[in-house]
Amino acid sequence: MAISVEKLHPHIGAEVLGVDLTKPIDTESQASIRKAFDDNIIIVIRGQDLDEKAQIAIGEIFGKVVVRKRPAVGNLPGGDYDTPFMLVTNIVENGKPLGSFGDGEMWFHHDTSYYPEPHRATLLYAQKLTTWGGETCFANQYAAYDRIPKKLRDRLEGRKVLQVHDYKRRERLNLDAIDLAQVRHHEQPIFITHPATGRKSLYVSRLMTTRIEGLPHDESEEILEQLFDISEDPAIVYEHKWQLGDLVVWDNWCSIHMRKDFPREEPRLMRRITVEGQAMGF
Repeated sequence: MAISVEKLHPHIGAEVLGVDLTKPIDTESQASIRKAFDDNIIIVIRGQDLDEKAQIAIGEIFGKVVVRKRPAVGNLPGGDYDTPFMLVTNIVENGKPLGSFGDGEMWFHHDTSYYPEPHRATLLYAQKLTTWGGETCFANQYAAYDRIPKKLRDRLEGRKVLQVHDYKRRERLNLDAIDLAQVRHHEQPIFITHPATGRKSLYVSRLMTTRIEGLPHDESEEILEQLFDISEDPAIVYEHKWQLGDLVVWDNWCSIHMRKDFPREEPRLMRRITVEGQAMGF
């Protein structure tokens, strides 16, 4: 395959051209796709007609595709478990949601930052789209780390943050109002060293990061708000406008993403898989 790569944004994102994911991908082409991914944090491959088998095959270029885990007791979003696939959709069949996280805006977050071993990559494939909205925005967290004032960065080096997923989409978590035993949560470094690239990345998000280890509540909140604003700086954000047949692959260790609103009365269907990760280190 004659693969080429075109940047979509100065800081994050590239389109990979010249690849048909329905056909076997040779070793050299796989290496080119992985390099584009490492260099650009997210890659877009347009115009694909992917069945589940083909999506798994492209996922395996980046690592082991994982099976979707059931949540901790308590909240249970829709869709199937014990399968690699999660449908991100607002479609309801026979009164039951076909998938998960179907409607509306969703704040910036990392996927599975609340796992002991957060997943490396997410692959999302567009099957049905609404007439407007639903864009996904991605922010470069290497660049966010570099933008943190040195005095604050030095103060926070070596600290951890608590990451929690309680299935909210547009709301900061109130630890006094939830039972952590009922939801997935894990402490992670506030700054990670990316295991594949060796670069430092900010590892917080407005949706899932609840507190900084060892700081009083008010001080933790003040610093987190500053970090959230840095992490979401529009200068380091690429906004992806979906087309049918798009496959977007993003690195969960050095990017955060959010979804814009869209018409809830129109069907939207995306098929998602994720790639196995590892523990995050300072």
